[in-house]
Amino acid sequence: MDPLLLGGVAGVLVGLSMGLTGAGGGVLAVPALTMVLGLDLHQAVPLGLLAIGSAALLGSLDGLRHGLVRYRAALFMAAIGVLTASLGTRLAHRLPTDAVMLLFCLVLIVIAVRQWSQGMTPIASGIADAALFKPCRLAPDNWRFCWTPRCFMHFGAIGASAGLLTGLLGVGGGFVIVPFMRRYCELGMQGVVATSLAVIALVSLFSVGQALHAGIVVPPAGWLFIGACALGMAAGRLMAAQFRARTLQLGFAALAAGVALALGARSLTHLLA
Repeated sequence: MDPLLLGGVAGVLVGLSMGLTGAGGGVLAVPALTMVLGLDLHQAVPLGLLAIGSAALLGSLDGLRHGLVRYRAALFMAAIGVLTASLGTRLAHRLPTDAVMLLFCLVLIVIAVRQWSQGMTPIASGIADAALFKPCRLAPDNWRFCWTPRCFMHFGAIGASAGLLTGLLGVGGGFVIVPFMRRYCELGMQGVVATSLAVIALVSLFSVGQALHAGIVVPPAGWLFIGACALGMAAGRLMAAQFRARTLQLGFAALAAGVALALGARSLTHLLA
């Protein structure tokens, strides 16, 4: 199949995953670019971030239009994430490429196991978990976050973790933001996904700006991938309400595990060659 067509199909699938879950597209972009388009890691990371950031921007604007994005929380997490993303980028350039790829595979496996276990968890346990005290609570009068020191600490840690992984592995960080926001704040799934997309857009596009300033060139197939990713994101946002959360979690877990195995086998082959 023509590489341009393959890149377009891969972009649509990455965007769909991101639109449906708010967390899945970022971890699939770099594997898609390296395995489908044959780019090396240092080319794939900024290109993947550009695709992720552009798609996430569209999703977050849609969330803003519907009043779902908690923009204060998003701006705070993104500000912390931008700082740690720069640290992650410097670290990535000092590590061997195949070592970074194996670390990427490990992250994918952790995500797959977590998503699978959450998808298989009985609903009753989720109800019990919701009853636990959460440090980032909503004020009953205006439904805005009560910015206590504990809330600042938790949102700061989420932003820092997402930013570090963005710079180091070229992922959007949604797989960190979404589950931890659900665990530590009183916010519905739609609000969490919309806020996660806003953070991903801000941190990813800032990191891309640094890469473009450093001289990274986007190939024609890359622009097609970016456009297809944006289309997939729009379609995923429209389709999200049609699927059960459990179905999405289990499907993404299986996909992430498969990508991790394929990418890990390829990196190990290079290391042993």
